[in-house]
Amino acid sequence: YGIQVNKLLMGSIFSVFITFLSIKKYQEKDPLFWNTWAQHTLKNALTLQKLNQNTAKNLILFLGDGMGIPTVTAARILKGQLSGQSGEETQLEMDKFPFVALSKTYNTNAQVADSAGTATAYLCGVKANEGTVGVSAAAVRSQCNTTQGNEVTSILRWAKEAGKSVGIVTTTRVNHATPSAAYAHCVDRDWFSDGEMPAEAVQAGCKDIARQLFENIPNIDVIMGGGRKYMFPKNQSDVEYPGDKKHFGTRKDGRNLVEEWTNRMKNKKAQYVWNKRELLSVNPNNVDYILGLFEPGDLPYNLERNTETDPSLTEMVELAIKILRKNPRGFYLLVEGGRIDHGHHEGKAKQALHEAVEMDRAIGRAGLITSIYDTMTVVTADHSHMFNFGGYTPRGNTIFGLAPMLSDVDQKPFTAILYGNGPGFKVINGLRENVSTLDYQIIHLIYFSFPFSLSTLPLSPEGNNYQAQSAVPLRMETHGGEDVAVFAKGPMAHLLHGVHEQNYIPHVMAYAACIGQNRDHCMSSGGASSLSPALPSLAALLTLTRLLC
Repeated sequence: YGIQVNKLLMGSIFSVFITFLSIKKYQEKDPLFWNTWAQHTLKNALTLQKLNQNTAKNLILFLGDGMGIPTVTAARILKGQLSGQSGEETQLEMDKFPFVALSKTYNTNAQVADSAGTATAYLCGVKANEGTVGVSAAAVRSQCNTTQGNEVTSILRWAKEAGKSVGIVTTTRVNHATPSAAYAHCVDRDWFSDGEMPAEAVQAGCKDIARQLFENIPNIDVIMGGGRKYMFPKNQSDVEYPGDKKHFGTRKDGRNLVEEWTNRMKNKKAQYVWNKRELLSVNPNNVDYILGLFEPGDLPYNLERNTETDPSLTEMVELAIKILRKNPRGFYLLVEGGRIDHGHHEGKAKQALHEAVEMDRAIGRAGLITSIYDTMTVVTADHSHMFNFGGYTPRGNTIFGLAPMLSDVDQKPFTAILYGNGPGFKVINGLRENVSTLDYQIIHLIYFSFPFSLSTLPLSPEGNNYQAQSAVPLRMETHGGEDVAVFAKGPMAHLLHGVHEQNYIPHVMAYAACIGQNRDHCMSSGGASSLSPALPSLAALLTLTRLLC
């Protein structure tokens, strides 16, 4: 009886869904549909002629590591398909931002950039060599003696020195390339702890990145991500995986950085957490400082996350903002969706795109608990990847599906998503692998016969980790060299327009907040701020009063 009821219910839902698609398809055939939509968009665009020139009390940078423009487009389609739509017409949260620019991502010594040199650009305001963080291009990778005198400071430090609260939230290790440029000065991005450093570098006085996290900028208010093993003495077992040696501590100096932090913060409202339960039990009104280390290394992919023990990026971001926003002087928050990059390197497009969708969800949550009047939010990427999709796929084609044709060379099907290089290169008996596998047949038959949310499809773990075909065989897929998008909203967001060098980004954000070297314009000759405060003017209030009357 229950099965019959379920069949009836699913049949009804299916009928409603088909009706919805039919109505939408009919609407799109009418020019009035497109003209009306375009006119509505035009009216919204005209409202942007009055620029938001308020002072930014708060600054948020969302960094999608490896989130090139093809990844943004594919994530948009996936987001729509996860909610049962065709996907192309969907809006990401970042799509709603009124200002968009392009960022040139090259490093000073690399046409195609890495995440360390780029992080130095969009956090410290200067371009740098690949593999180095928080140092200028005068520093040489792995050469310890080129560190001193070449340090450059980040916008996180500028904000802290201006009295703002500051935070870092990432799905990678907190001492990975992106977050480390916010606080560290290191000629090698891989010096996570002293256990990963050459002995001569340690003897020469260079500090590992984990150590710099706690020593360089006193009392970073919010630190959340992975990287637990780099904080503990070598061979100390992990609290979550006590029997797994690969998760043991790595520090050769015997220091316990978490214990040191806890002792130093014992007279402050500070808390250390290492799992989701502890995180969600935190009352942001009673905590001013939080250190959250949720994995020995990187956090798991969102598709593989244990929802009982592992926090999502959205959950971390929400708590971070609620803690930081208590400061009357405002805050700076760096948020990294770091495993987009890892998914692409592994050729696992499904993992990468679900990471991008989760970051977009976090962007939406941040928007709900902040205001565009006093919060500047920027979304961008450090670099792109050799990822793309095409093949004349029809409208609504599942983003992970096959193109609607066979190759006219080898007469075999191919997926819409492909990589220029990477581990997906497979040859069987001298010929390209036939991708028309059971997984893909299930996806196509079910999705097009019964088009509900993709999250309900009976895909195997292998489906989540399917490596899309690539043109050139590599163990790890590489970054792409094209420009990446910059989305901006809030005070002074209009300054992000056109095509810019990547190091321009923190200068704009600092200008909007009147911090760092961008303070002179904030004070008039009488000593008052020349930027508008994030409060309605008297004239605006009088106008509103007249309208209401």
